[in-house]
This record gives sequence, structure tokens and C-alpha cells, in this order.
Amino acid sequence: MRIIGGARRGLKLADVGEGDAAAHLRPTSDRVREAIFNLLVNGGHGNPVAGARVLDLFAGTGALGLEALSRGAVAVTFVDDGAKALALIRANVAKMKAEGETRVLRQDARRLGANPGAAHDLVFLDPPYGKDLGAAALAAALGGGWLAPGAMVVWEEGAPPAVPEGFALADRRKYGDTIVTLLRAPG
Repeated sequence: MRIIGGARRGLKLADVGEGDAAAHLRPTSDRVREAIFNLLVNGGHGNPVAGARVLDLFAGTGALGLEALSRGAVAVTFVDDGAKALALIRANVAKMKAEGETRVLRQDARRLGANPGAAHDLVFLDPPYGKDLGAAALAAALGGGWLAPGAMVVWEEGAPPAVPEGFALADRRKYGDTIVTLLRAPG
């Protein structure tokens, strides 16, 4: 795994191999990550990455949030409740020397509570596939004030998720066994 583009392009991230089944880690492949960022930047969505405050839910390795930082995001909050994932996120943040622009929270993404800081403009949502966790995490983020009005949500799943009430479908693409759904938060 590596950073695909931006200021830190080519930086090798901590290796998790094919993922860690026990920790439910399934890193977004470099190919899918590149496709997501091409879609965000060049897909007619107004480049929601540049200058964004990013929320990375079910962050896993942190690769999506760190890729956003490399491409011009100003801050990333990583949320995961797994010890292995948190160790990988911290290792990758250190490799990127991004401690000043990141915050790592050990928390269940479905139980975020109130946001103690500024709202986020861009959200990466990559829950374990097929467990119906994404909608609950989005509801918690919206209810807790984590999402800025009109925030862009990038949701990865194994099957197309239902669009939650109040959110608008912006785009949907299939990359291998991954469905990427772009949503706009209410706003």
C-alpha cells in the first residue's frame, strides 16, 4: 500500500498484506483508491478534497484519509474501534509525519456522540461489507454534528447501499467487488 497522488505520492504505508480477517481489516486497494480520488477530483463534484476537513469512519489503515491529506485536505479525524487498526493508523500517520493534521479516535463509528470540533466536509465510510453498519454510522455522524451541510460522503460496500433519508445520491460506481457510492449530506 502506498500514497497514490499529491504531495506525498509514493510514500509506502504499513503493510497489512491481504487484510487481517480477525481484525476485520480489508484495505482499499491502491487501484480502487486511485479511482475514488479521480472520481472526486475529476468527476464533476467540484473537488471536495482540496481544503477539506475529512472524517474517516471505519478507518482501518487510514489510507483513505492520508491520501486526502496528500491531495490537499487540511485535517483528518480517523475513527476505528479495533486495536490492530489503530496501531496501523498511528504507524501510517507517523510515516507521513502528519501528527499535526490528524486526530485518531478509538470509538465505534455507530456511536460517535457529539462532535467536539469543526464539522467535516468529506467523509470516507468503509464499513465491513454486508454487516449493515454504514447507515448507522452516517446517522450518528449527522446527529452528532460531525458533518458539514452538503458534505460529500464516499461509501464503500460490497453491494449498493440504500441512500439514507436526507442524503442525496451524487454518483455510484463499481470497481471489481467494491461499490463506491457518493452521497451529499443534507444541507
